Amino acid sequence: MSAARLSREFGVSTRTIERDVQSLQQSGVPIYADHGTAGGYSILKEFSLPPLNLTASESLAVLAGLGLIESSPYGAAVRRARAKIMAVIADDRLAPIQATLSTMHVIEAREFGSAGVSLDLLSEAITARRVVRLDYSSDDGSGTTTRDVETMGLLRGADSWMLVGWCRLRSGIRGFHIDRISRLDITGEVPPSRDPGLLDADLAR
Repeated sequence: MSAARLSREFGVSTRTIERDVQSLQQSGVPIYADHGTAGGYSILKEFSLPPLNLTASESLAVLAGLGLIESSPYGAAVRRARAKIMAVIADDRLAPIQATLSTMHVIEAREFGSAGVSLDLLSEAITARRVVRLDYSSDDGSGTTTRDVETMGLLRGADSWMLVGWCRLRSGIRGFHIDRISRLDITGEVPPSRDPGLLDADLAR
């Protein structure tokens, strides 16, 4: 929907719409602007889900799985999701679930961190599958390169999380250690479709 249409519908100025959209974006809502005559603001349909009815064992499985990825770039979303699930579990089921969860332990080789990129912004970029522009430090710390990357997902290798994508600087698939990304901007560009076999072959290699 365009800013003009939204301003008419809500009876406010387009400047108010633009300011409110910017506030929503800063708070983590995945709203994006598509330019052109048929463009406007859009929000990811996957941003929210309808109510789910989980059994006790399903709730336990989901909560246990969330615990395994709490150190990932989705850590903040993991904590919010866990709080939502715990809030709707019936009281008579909550105690045994909590007791079982207390027997599960995850030992990380090192605590996940980032050199400066917002992890919420990174998870947004991956979900939206947009082109990002990032500053990336070399492994020996000798320099930094700026790259345009078509995001493809995340990779966990040993004790490190990496952003996986098509690097336009290197013309190939690359993995970027997240703690070496010092700046990341989401562009409005939707990347071209690439053969999924390229990523499969790279992961196999």
